[in-house]
Parts: sequence; structure tokens; C-alpha cells
Amino acid sequence: MAETLTFGCRLNLAESETMRGLAARAGYADALIINTCAVTGEAESQARQAIRRAAREQPGRPILVTGCAAQIAPETWAALPGVTRVIGNGAKLDPAAWGAPVAPIGRAAPMGIAAGGGTRGFLAVQQGCDHACTFCIIPQGRGPARALPIPEAVAAARDLATRHAEIVLTGVDLASHPELPVLIRAILGEVPELPRLRLSSLDPAALGEDFWRVFAEEARLMPHLHLSAQHGHDLILKRMKRRHSRADLLRLSARARALRPDAALGADLIAGFPTETEAHFAALLELVAETRLAFLHVFPYSARSGTPAARMPQLPMALRRERAARLRAAGEAERARFLAARVGRIEHSLMEADGMGHTQHFAPIRVPGAARGSLIRARVTGHDGRMLMAEAA
Repeated sequence: MAETLTFGCRLNLAESETMRGLAARAGYADALIINTCAVTGEAESQARQAIRRAAREQPGRPILVTGCAAQIAPETWAALPGVTRVIGNGAKLDPAAWGAPVAPIGRAAPMGIAAGGGTRGFLAVQQGCDHACTFCIIPQGRGPARALPIPEAVAAARDLATRHAEIVLTGVDLASHPELPVLIRAILGEVPELPRLRLSSLDPAALGEDFWRVFAEEARLMPHLHLSAQHGHDLILKRMKRRHSRADLLRLSARARALRPDAALGADLIAGFPTETEAHFAALLELVAETRLAFLHVFPYSARSGTPAARMPQLPMALRRERAARLRAAGEAERARFLAARVGRIEHSLMEADGMGHTQHFAPIRVPGAARGSLIRARVTGHDGRMLMAEAA
């Protein structure tokens, strides 16, 4: 079977599994597939390093490159040593693009329904983005927003549920799916054997009344929301061209916990955005504490050529990294507080390796003796600031 190296989002993880099967059926059984990400310069650098290392260590092995970075600058990636072929995002899930025989693997293009290779399955129900955030180049790599029809999504979820105790709905801009609340109810209603449904990153501005009713009423929808928040100061949010305000984030966090008091919140946050002052950054730190964001994905701002933010006055990279480190520290403090509050409770946990897994809140948990793939009840006995410690209940 072909090997994949995946950079970036959960959507890329889902798509890599489909590509691995397509490559094998097309005669690339020994290929290395590099699925690139364009969100940050660091992600691109890591992918380039992986390609050069593979070409050096395994000369002659086919290297196939795809993903957002490859879509935006295909010639650059094709010129790297050892690269056999660059495949665009629009074609990478299409059997015809690989020369693979068509097989009943579900709808491969353009949505990319795919199972995760581990205990958790991923279901891509949305692609592309219609927004124009000033820091983001992903619309150039993924194209306009489009959604998977509900009947196809339900059929794919039913198939995934035969192999996975948890499915994650994912997309470039998942909350822009025009029928997301209906889709959630349809999957949970028509696939009753599925124990857990989780959502990937959500745009705070797109969560309407129908979504909140679903979040309150569907117990199998995990009490975990990861928000594409990006910042906590209104001026910076405006310069990012985000569609929400700081007050919106405060209201959202309060509402989530009013509906499900044990809800866990996480967020994507950018430190060191152009023009960010120390006061702006202080507001971002305060937001983490005020909204109790326990699970952060922190990025020092990375200028992407061709985006409006790249033309704004830039902060020194050392300052961006220093602020990102401070922001991560704030997130770690919130995580420790969240974990401490779970001590003594019973957690329903999906074990992704022997003795290791995640709770319904996506908190990492260690349960000695628990088998990979099992869905268990575990009593939390303590934590180390990053992970819960528990025993089978």
C-alpha cells in the first residue's frame, strides 16, 4: 500500500486515506504521497524537507505531491528532487486522474469522503471557501464553497460506522454547509449504531439558531466545539476581515455552556498579526481566560504571498514567536484547569492506542489496560496538566 505524509488540517487527513487506495489501484503501490498545506510557511517548509529526505534516502521511489501548497504553485513542487507527479486538489480524489479503475469506494470527488486509518473516521462534507480573510490563501487552493448532499453524507456515515465508533465531520469551512444542522440530525437519526459524532473547526459567525438546538438536543454530538476564532481584539478581527467580534465569541462560549454545562471549547488563534500592538495581544490573552479556551491551535502569523495581510506592516518574526509562546502558555493554563475539573468524573473515552485515547471533550486520557479501538467508561483519578489519568470504571 502507498504511504502518505499529511500536513495541515483534518480534511487533508481524510483525503490522504482515499488517495492511498487510489494510488495502489493505479499501480503506485510503493509510492510516497505528500499531501501539502499552505496555511503557514512552516507547513510548506516541512513538506519540502520531507520530499528531499525521501528522495535522498529512497532514490527511485515514486513521490506524488498534492494538497493546497501544490495547487497554488505546482511548478515549484514539480521541480523538487524525486517528484514524479503533482496532482491538483480538484483531481486528487478522482480515480480517473490517477488512472485507477473505478471501484465502489463512495463518492471520491469532489468532496473526498474517506475513512481515517485509525479508530476515528473522517467524513468530508464540505469543500472550498467563499470568504476573503486577509491572512488566508486557502481559497486559492480549495476553490469556492460547495457541500455534499445529505443523502450521500448519510450513506458514507453508515459505511464509516461499520469500522469506527466516532466520526468527525470536516471541511474547509464546515459551518458554511447550508444544511449542517439538518445533516447532523440525519446522520444521528439514520445511523443509530454510531456512538459518537464530532465536528471539526467551526466559523463562529455561521452558527445559527438551528445549530444551537441540535447542539443542545443531540447527546451523541460531542460536547466539544473548536472555533475558528483567530483573535480577541475587534480591530485586529476587522483587519483580518473576520465576520465576528470579541463580544460574539463571549456570547457563543456562554451559550454553549448554558446549553451543555460541561462543554469544552477550543480555538484556532493567530499571534503577531500585522499591526498587532501589545494592547491588542493582551485582549487576545484575556479572551482565552474569559471564554475558558482549553484546547488551542496557536499559529505565529505567517505571511502568505498574494494575500492582503502580506502587504500590511509586519511585526518582527521574533516578536510573533514570543507572543505565540505566551499564548500557548495561556492555553496550557486553561487546559490544566479544565482537566482538574474532570477529576473524579466518569469519562466516556475512545481508545486510539492501547491505554491511550480521548474523552468526549477531546481531552487526552490514559487508561492502563484499555484496548485500542474500545469505547469505555473510565473514572478520572488525576491529571498531569496535559492529560487525564484514569482507571476503567
